[in-house]
Amino acid sequence: MQTRMLGNSNLEVSALGLGCMGLSFGLGPAIDKPQAIALIRAAVERGVTFFDTAQVYGPYVNEEVVGEALAPFRGKVVIATKFGFEFDANGKQIGLCSRPEYIRQMTEDSLKRLGVDAIDLYYQHRVDPKVPIEEVAGTVRELIAAGKVKHFGLSEAGVRTIRRAHAVQPVTALQSEYSLFWREPEEEILPALEELGIGFVPFSPLGKGFLTGKIDETTAFDKNDFRNTVPRFDPENRKANQALVGLLGTIAAKKNVTPAQIALAWLLAQKRWIVPIPGTTKVHRLEENLGGAAVDLAADDLREIETAAAKITVQGARYSESAQKMIDR
Repeated sequence: MQTRMLGNSNLEVSALGLGCMGLSFGLGPAIDKPQAIALIRAAVERGVTFFDTAQVYGPYVNEEVVGEALAPFRGKVVIATKFGFEFDANGKQIGLCSRPEYIRQMTEDSLKRLGVDAIDLYYQHRVDPKVPIEEVAGTVRELIAAGKVKHFGLSEAGVRTIRRAHAVQPVTALQSEYSLFWREPEEEILPALEELGIGFVPFSPLGKGFLTGKIDETTAFDKNDFRNTVPRFDPENRKANQALVGLLGTIAAKKNVTPAQIALAWLLAQKRWIVPIPGTTKVHRLEENLGGAAVDLAADDLREIETAAAKITVQGARYSESAQKMIDR
């Protein structure tokens, strides 16, 4: 597995990371803990050194699983987690909260769940409009000075927020959705990150599974799968968006690889400081995804993809209306 540096930081990670959310949250029932631990350790064995979790995944249980799975590899892997959601006494998510005192408390809790002395990369999961980003960045700066956090990150933050935060505490990475299925970051985000020397960690690099070619308008999702609330995954939109999957399939057939591998290779070819974090619950899909890092897309391949993709208009919003309100612009 090749490695990459996240922006101008000294944080070196595998070119592809592992998004761990789906092991316990968001995509239907959680898989058994031993199975989740085995999958994470299988990723380590195959060269993955970058693992992504968050307090809200579960909530809390995903951090516990990731912490236990990676305990034998302390110092050899990078764990990223996220703060910024508030929960009631029953663990139900009740909104955003990035008050400094809350960040400090949640940091202590995450350190215990992960079983580490310091969080390698600590993202604000969503921008809290009630708390100035300078206060958030300043709080994380204090946590870095105290040795409890190593690097500061933002998730789904707009350019203005990124610049304001970066002026207080250098931002190592931004995490947001990016793929051939969602290309909005190309407009403003990528140029700003390049200017500031900030790495980019795309989540849903396979379009929440759509770019694998395994989902069509007849696919039924589990009742707890968040894709049931995503307009882009309405049956009509899934049918309309098959044109993009067809494009990937055509390119993949020429290279004797899979559509998912082409989708990941395309992302890796965009910038040297982009590190996608595809998730999966199956070892054979893990191996397929990691194979994307070995696919070489020449300039002609990239031009072919770009020309064909430009003729395809992806249908449907990427978030529900309520979720969209939490996205910083």
